[in-house]
Amino acid sequence: MSSLKFAQGLTISTALAAFAAPAFAQEVNIYSSRHYDADDALYARFTEETGISVNRIEGKADELIARLTAEGDNSPADIFIAVDVGRMDRAEKAGVLQPFNSDVIEARIPDHLQHPDNLWFGVSQRARMIFYAKDRVDSPPATYEDLAMPEWKDKVCIRSSSNVYNQSLLASIIEVDGEEAAMEWAQGIVNNMARPPQGGDTDQLRGLVSGECDIAVANHYYFLRGFDQDVDGLSAGIDSIGWVWPNQDGRGAHINLATASITAAAPHPEEATALLEFLTSDFAQQHFANQNHEYPAVPGLGADDSTARLGDFKADTTTNTSAFSRNAGKAQIIFNQVGWN
Repeated sequence: MSSLKFAQGLTISTALAAFAAPAFAQEVNIYSSRHYDADDALYARFTEETGISVNRIEGKADELIARLTAEGDNSPADIFIAVDVGRMDRAEKAGVLQPFNSDVIEARIPDHLQHPDNLWFGVSQRARMIFYAKDRVDSPPATYEDLAMPEWKDKVCIRSSSNVYNQSLLASIIEVDGEEAAMEWAQGIVNNMARPPQGGDTDQLRGLVSGECDIAVANHYYFLRGFDQDVDGLSAGIDSIGWVWPNQDGRGAHINLATASITAAAPHPEEATALLEFLTSDFAQQHFANQNHEYPAVPGLGADDSTARLGDFKADTTTNTSAFSRNAGKAQIIFNQVGWN
């Protein structure tokens, strides 16, 4: 069996050595809201390394949480994977998660990318960035807070309040600046919207190319796809878009996470732990970076060449990402109050 390297000399082989082969059910079941065919290769590598087969059901996070709740103790799921910390708040409140217990994960993943009670951890990082039309904007906003300044009235494209990326961004502002400041910020964004919220992150970037807006907010990898793929309405005008790493003189850019957890009723908890540990390996971490331009959650591992075009930046490592789920309810109340649809 080949070995995947972990921190402090640990390998997937040694991590699994504690489990006697007969104890393994030789399968692990995943409910995942990640929809990337490339992840098939990731799970195939895990099976090759361990002999444990991986069964995966994909769906929207809220639907999967509802399914876990309905199945209760009879759920076949061992692992729940979501593409945003905010969804983990709903899973936690639904009581469908249990803590992981792994020295490998503790050694590999920084504390601020883990739930304080080990209910989940980040497997990859996603940066929320500010983009702008280079031919129409000379001095783009330098911070998330600047987006709410009156000078950007009728110029900002951003997704709806139901989008979990925006919910987590507002939750982080609540954590750092307080609820009153967060309310003022959200109202300022509503005042500055170039159009009612619509579409996904790619649509906000398309708005820059079409001229509907001068400023857009999106996750970094949606922009990078415009270079690597022929994205209608974006790729042809990609060179007209500039970008800002927000809050570089302060807390740093807001980082969200793709997250993984063990379900409360997991029938194969040891196999589930083995897979979660595998997701922190160098191989898995570089897979996330190479396949979807995400940033590794494990420190010291670089981004892929395409992602590197965005340059170095300071990430917010002082705000524990658990605040994004803890403040999710408050964020939604604020969105409703200011009329952010």
